[in-house]
Amino acid sequence: MKLGLMVGYSGPKVKIPMDMVLEAEQLGFDSVWTAEAWGSDAVTPVAWMLAQTTRIKAGTAIMQMSARTPSMTAMTAMTLDHLSGGRFMVGIGPSGPQVIEGWYGDAYGKPLTRTKEYISIMKKIFERKEPLMHSGEHYQIPFNGTGSTGLGKPLKSIVHGNPDIPVYTGVATKKGVEVAAEHADGCFLVWTNPNRFDLWEPSLERGFSKRSDGKSMKNFDFAPFVRMCMGEDIDKCRMQIKHGLALYVGGMGAREKNFYNDYTKRLGYEKEAKLIQDLYLSGKKNEAAAAVPDSYVDETSLVGPAGHIKEQLSEWRSASKRGEIGTIVLSANSKEELRLVAENLVRLP
Repeated sequence: MKLGLMVGYSGPKVKIPMDMVLEAEQLGFDSVWTAEAWGSDAVTPVAWMLAQTTRIKAGTAIMQMSARTPSMTAMTAMTLDHLSGGRFMVGIGPSGPQVIEGWYGDAYGKPLTRTKEYISIMKKIFERKEPLMHSGEHYQIPFNGTGSTGLGKPLKSIVHGNPDIPVYTGVATKKGVEVAAEHADGCFLVWTNPNRFDLWEPSLERGFSKRSDGKSMKNFDFAPFVRMCMGEDIDKCRMQIKHGLALYVGGMGAREKNFYNDYTKRLGYEKEAKLIQDLYLSGKKNEAAAAVPDSYVDETSLVGPAGHIKEQLSEWRSASKRGEIGTIVLSANSKEELRLVAENLVRLP
């Protein structure tokens, strides 16, 4: 099993926890990941971290596709790949309609179709076999639609790219997992239960079956996000995680279109998901957090005293040995938390 560190996106002031990043590198973590919403971007912090490290890989989890054309993302990836000695990884995703239409002013459209086209264009640029051409529902290259001068021509990247730059997608649905397995090199799950691989295995196998390059779970990185809060008071630790879960399950999206709410239902918490959403959208955020079941936190996060977390880590270790988890991308609060996880997992084959 590989370990990744999630540093996420910044609040009102941009801050990059380099002390945590350097500790993770020292402990043998494989990767560190950034994110973006509608404030700090995902790429600039990655460049900052790559410039101050020597071994750890760095990637975006995720870059919102509507924020950049696939050609721009490919250019960014190739540049960082060259400058870092091959340590950059690309994570992309559609985000949600509230952000895409409300922040970028772009139609949300068909996110899975966009994902397929986006990855296809990027990989054509990386491979540099021929000048870039693409005719799809979301992207037409060269562009010849309304407003076109007709002067565009197919181009080949000046930079000689690395065709093996890893491409990940952010997923929260079975169809999203299938698309990732068909087109990408790995995927991020917003959270998961390490004992419920059965939810995703059929989708992964359907995606792999459509490929011709032999991709399988042996070389595909199934990488869930795992939140962590270590402390003697397990209820206090759980509550910290519950507030984050309540935000996503209850408020990240509209009532009728919330991927995280739907995902929670698939994990067996249908009634609870509805209650959390009802409370959150009524402005009762604390009550929504309190409605998140303890069991949901324990199944998807690492919480409580060190001894309890070690027991939880045994579940993740078993999932890794079964070939069901490639990387866990950890959201941690302290170096002590990083050390505890590294001592128990980082040397796994």
